[in-house]
Amino acid sequence: MIPDGPDVSADAVLASCPDAIVAVDARMHVAAWNAAAERLFGWSAAETLGRPAPIVPGELLAEERAVLERARAGEPVSVLTRRLRRDGTAVDVRVDTGPLHAADGSPAGWLQVFRRDADHGELRSHAAERARLVRRLTDVAADINADLDLGAVLDRIARSLAELTGADAGGFALIEGDRLRLVSLSGLSERLLGYTAPLETSLFGELLRSGRSVLLATDDTRSLDDLIWADLDGLHTIALGVSSVQGRPYGALYALYSGRRVGHVELELLELLAAHAGVALGNAMAYQEMARRRAKEHAVVESSADGIAVLDGQGRVRKWNRAAAELTGVPAAQAAGCRPPFPLPEGEGASVRHRLPGGRWVEILVTGISGTEERVVDFRDVTQAKELEEEKDLFMATAGHELRTPVTVVQGFAGTLVRRWEQLDDAARKDAVRTIAERSSVLAKLVENLLLGSAAGGDLRVGAEAFDLRRLLEEAAGAFSSFSPRHTLCLEAPEPLPAALGDPVATDVILGQLLENAFKYSPDGGRVRLRAGVDGGRLVVDVEDEGVGIAPGDEERIFGRFVQGEAGDRRRFGGIGLGLYIVRRLARAQGGDVTASARTVGTRMRLTLHSAPRRGGAEAGGAGEGGVSVPEGARPDPDEGPDQGR
Repeated sequence: MIPDGPDVSADAVLASCPDAIVAVDARMHVAAWNAAAERLFGWSAAETLGRPAPIVPGELLAEERAVLERARAGEPVSVLTRRLRRDGTAVDVRVDTGPLHAADGSPAGWLQVFRRDADHGELRSHAAERARLVRRLTDVAADINADLDLGAVLDRIARSLAELTGADAGGFALIEGDRLRLVSLSGLSERLLGYTAPLETSLFGELLRSGRSVLLATDDTRSLDDLIWADLDGLHTIALGVSSVQGRPYGALYALYSGRRVGHVELELLELLAAHAGVALGNAMAYQEMARRRAKEHAVVESSADGIAVLDGQGRVRKWNRAAAELTGVPAAQAAGCRPPFPLPEGEGASVRHRLPGGRWVEILVTGISGTEERVVDFRDVTQAKELEEEKDLFMATAGHELRTPVTVVQGFAGTLVRRWEQLDDAARKDAVRTIAERSSVLAKLVENLLLGSAAGGDLRVGAEAFDLRRLLEEAAGAFSSFSPRHTLCLEAPEPLPAALGDPVATDVILGQLLENAFKYSPDGGRVRLRAGVDGGRLVVDVEDEGVGIAPGDEERIFGRFVQGEAGDRRRFGGIGLGLYIVRRLARAQGGDVTASARTVGTRMRLTLHSAPRRGGAEAGGAGEGGVSVPEGARPDPDEGPDQGR
C-alpha cells in the first residue's frame, strides 16, 4: 500500500519504472512511451506517440504481429528478440506482451515491457532455432514456387502447412464473390473439398475487417465451426493468415489444432507461409492466364482460313499454321527454320500478290511485332479474285471488239446513205439498209445477252406452266434448218412427247443458244442432232454436234461467266462467253439443268426439265392441259409472276 501523501498516478508509475514500457493501440500505434523506453531506444515520446513503433526490424514484423495476435487471445507472451535503436544499432531484449482492455472490457491494444537480455546463450539458441525455421520455410517456398499448375500449388501449400506450423490439419479457402470455397486440404476428409460458406460471417471475414494479416481463434472465445472445420475431432484452436495476389486478398490459409497448443512462432510461420503462398499463387495464375491466352491465340491462328506465319529476326519461319500448309503445300515441319516460299512485300502495311508453283495466287501482307524483331505474315488465297479480274479484263476487251464491228458497219453504211443517197440506185440503197438491219440485229443480240447475263447473276424469275416441248423443238429445228449450208440438222423426238413443266420462253432461249453453239463450234460443218426423250420421270433434250469438242476438265468451267472453251475461242468464234452461263441459270430456275459432255467427235449438251403431271397423276399430253400440279423444287416464288425478268 502507498502511504498517505500525494496521489500516485499511472503516468508516475510508468515514468519511474526502470523497464522500458510501450503501449500500442488496436491500430498498432504508440499510445504510451515511458522514460526508460526513451533511454533504451533513443526516441522521445513526442517522436513516437500516435505513430507505428519504429523499433521493430522489417524481418521481424511477422514475428511481432504473431506475438500480438497470441497475446490478444488473453495469454501473456514472452520472447527473446531484437529491436532497433535510433542510431541504427540493434539491441537484444526480452519482450513481455499482454493485452490491454478498455473500461468496458473490450480489447484496446497491447502493453509491452522490454528488458535488456543478459543471457546471450539463450538468445543464441533462440536465434539458431529461428534461422533453422526460416531456412525450412525458404525450402518450402521454393518447392511451392517450382510448380506452375494452380491446383498443384494449392495442394503443396496445404501439405506444407502441418510441417511448418505443427498443425494437426489445415486447408486453403478461396474468395469467390461473397463466399469462401475450400480448394485444398490436409488431414481432413476429401468430402470437404468444394465446400462453401459465407465470407461475411466467417473468421476470414473477421480477419479482413480487422486489417490484420493473422487471426487466432480458440474454443474459449467463439464457435469453431467456420467452414465446418468441426470435422476434426477435438478442435480447439484455428489460426489463419491472408494470402494476397497483386495486393488483393485472394484466399486464407487455415491451420487447425486439436492436440498441441499454438504459440507465436507457429503464427509467425503461418503468416510467412501465407505470404509465400500468395506469391506462388500469383505466379501460377499468371502462367495459367498466359497459357490460356496462348491456347486461344493458337486456336485462332489454326482456325484461320488465311495462311499465317511468324518469322524471326532473320526471316525464318517460327510458326506455320494449318492454312499456310494447305495453301502452299509445304508442311509445318518442313517450313520451320526456313524462309517462306514466296516474296515478302517491301515495308509494313504493303501487300504483294504472288503465284505459287501449283498455280494458286496469294496476297501477302506483313506486320511487325512491337518490342521484338519478329514479323507476322498473313497470306490469303486470291485465285478466284485473280481469275475474275482476268476474266473481266478479257470480257471488256472482247465486248469492245464484238460491239465495235457491227457499230462500225452500221455507222459506215448509214453515213454512206446520208452522203450519197442521190448517187445510189435502189439496189445499192436496199443492200445498205439490209446490211444495217443485219448488223443492228447482231448488235441487239449482243446487248440482249449482256443484259440477260447481268440478270442471271441474281435470282431469275421464270414461269411454271405445262407447255408442249415437242412443238418448241420443231419450231427451233425449223428456224435453224437453213442456218448453215455446211450443216445438217436432225430432229428426233417421240410422238407423243409428255408436256414439260416450266417456262416456254426461257426454254426457247436455251434451245436457241445450244443450237447456235453447235453450229458455231463445228466450223467445218457436219451433222447437228436434236433429240428428246424421257429419262427417269424427266424430259431430256440432247444437242449433239461434230465440232471442236470440249477440252478434258472443262465440262463445268464452260458454264462460268465470260468463259469460252479455249483461250483463242473469242478470236476464232466471237462472242462474249455468256451464252452457257445464261442457259444453265435459266434451266436451273425452272428446276432443271444443262450439262456438257465430250463425244468421240464433238460435244453433247443435255437439257433436263420436269414433266408436267395431270391432275390425278397421269402425264399431260400437250400444252394447255389444265389442273397442273407443280413438283417440289420447280415451284416459282409466289411473289414472282410468270414470264418476268427475261
